[in-house]
Amino acid sequence: MALQIVILAAGQGKRMHSDLPKVLHCLAGKPLLEHVIHTALSLTPQTPSIIVYGHLGHQVHAALSHYHTHWIEQKEQLGTGHAVQQSLSKISDDDRVLILYADVPLISIATLKKFIHDTPEKDVGLLTTFLADPSGYGRIQRDAKKQVTHIIEEKEASAKEKTINEINTGIYLLPASYLKKWLPQLQADNAQAEYYLTDIIKFAVEEKIHIHTSEVTVAEEVLGVNDRAQLAHLERYYQEKMAEQFMRQGVTLADPRRIDIRGEVTIGRDVSIDVNVILEGRVIIGDGCIIGPHTILRNTVLGKGVEIKANSVLDGAEVGAECMIGPFARLRPGTILAEQVHVGNFVEIKNSELGNKTKVNHLSYVGDSEVGSEVNVGAGVITCNYDGINKYKTTIGNRVQVGSDSTLVAPVTLHDDVYVASATTVRHDVPKGALVYNAREEKVREGWTEGHRKKGGK
Repeated sequence: MALQIVILAAGQGKRMHSDLPKVLHCLAGKPLLEHVIHTALSLTPQTPSIIVYGHLGHQVHAALSHYHTHWIEQKEQLGTGHAVQQSLSKISDDDRVLILYADVPLISIATLKKFIHDTPEKDVGLLTTFLADPSGYGRIQRDAKKQVTHIIEEKEASAKEKTINEINTGIYLLPASYLKKWLPQLQADNAQAEYYLTDIIKFAVEEKIHIHTSEVTVAEEVLGVNDRAQLAHLERYYQEKMAEQFMRQGVTLADPRRIDIRGEVTIGRDVSIDVNVILEGRVIIGDGCIIGPHTILRNTVLGKGVEIKANSVLDGAEVGAECMIGPFARLRPGTILAEQVHVGNFVEIKNSELGNKTKVNHLSYVGDSEVGSEVNVGAGVITCNYDGINKYKTTIGNRVQVGSDSTLVAPVTLHDDVYVASATTVRHDVPKGALVYNAREEKVREGWTEGHRKKGGK
């Protein structure tokens, strides 16, 4: 039996009070549906999952259509049973079907693998869990032998039935032949006038097919997102789980509750991360790095022993070993720093390569540039790389000294060992070892201030 995964993603999500489809709201930087797609791909990498989408489906499809899946539109949202029925044409009779939900983002691969392994192939498998407050979920009704006899939807439950705290997660595993037989028999004779998928349990009981249940001990794995409070609860659970994982791998976190991991993050040993750090996208942090507070690292690679000081933003940067960045520095996409580079406070670097031991320490902008080794860029230096239409490159050789408050008007090349005097505008290439400055006469008018004041500043 091949495993076919069906992901239900058609719900409207009214309680989100949003113009965005519920399944595109993000947890840890990824849409809810994308979490479930990744889980499905881990279980069946060669078999495309089936995604049943509906409400604002064009947005959902456009956002995630790059994944290798089958997309099926549920044009009318008539319940979960109706949603699964839309997928039957893509399911082989001898498949085994696993049903997941786009708004249940944190179901783990380990839990699902155990569920699949433990459920006999001819049984109907059902994941359940126990909640102190089961409000909003269908309840599991069992007989004296603890066998499942019925699933009672919240809106159909009596006061007594609502006291049951074993809930239906909605995650099922069963032979496709059962689905193809039972789904056409569903009736919408309930308070919601919907076709409930839970009715397949009734059919299984009637036909004396065994219902195998597996209990999920960590409830957050199977909690759904119906409003923003529930989304925030799962976000905090996810972040605390990731923080604990990294600490057990040798990372020091100043406060595990004040770090946000929103992507695929790899952190080496003996790394220290201060409070309110955000790691987004693909981030690699080498051994021995120190990350200061209020820092954002997005799609960035740090070599060994890098220190990022407070309030710095690194986006799409590659930083070599033993560099020192910040505080209040910004590295934009395309920035590549060799080893032992210093980038100081209020410095912005974009689409530029800086060589070993180069320093840009104060209030400067370096854009679309190639900078050699052991260069010193003074305070307030600007590479003028954009004329309003096109971008141009600045090339700076090794051991160049650029004085404070200078402007380098690209395209321009400063060859090795050039000295640029302070407050110089460089418009033309400068040969190796030259001094470049703007000739200007400095004039002094003695006694000017007193006369100026007597005239009232006129």
